Amino acid sequence: MRIYQQTVRLSRIFLFVCALAPFTAHATPEVSGPAPDFTLKSRSGENIKLSELRGQVVMINFWASWCGPCRQEMPILEQIYQHYAPMGFTLLGVNVEEDSAAANKVLKEIAVSFPVLYDTKNQVSERYQVRAMPTTVLIDRDGQMRYLHKGYQSGYEDSYQQQVRELIRE
Repeated sequence: MRIYQQTVRLSRIFLFVCALAPFTAHATPEVSGPAPDFTLKSRSGENIKLSELRGQVVMINFWASWCGPCRQEMPILEQIYQHYAPMGFTLLGVNVEEDSAAANKVLKEIAVSFPVLYDTKNQVSERYQVRAMPTTVLIDRDGQMRYLHKGYQSGYEDSYQQQVRELIRE
């Protein structure tokens, strides 16, 4: 009987933790260490190298065309980009699909002015250990990773803006 009660108790704890998962998935622990450098081809055809953006606050948003939350988030990211770009902020949208045609189709539907890069071999997303779509990383002016967001739900943009403002002020 005692083992049964312990099993029931552990099951309840597990269910409680699982129920909270959607609310904690975006938890943004501070991350540390240098952001892995990369060079990717952009939608405009030019190569963009992360290390050449040193001195700016950089947001990297890993996304895919099949990801509903990615598509929902893109117009919001565009607003953040437009607002903070004059203050030394840039946003890189990194599409993780092997074929960029689907990404280009989405970009015709959802207009964005921030640079969109293509990680067709998933080398960059592997270096950043991307396991959820979308995944967003904020990097400070010194090239250090500072914040990590996994997934997207309405309201996450408040955290994005607060963290961007913090990093711009540093």
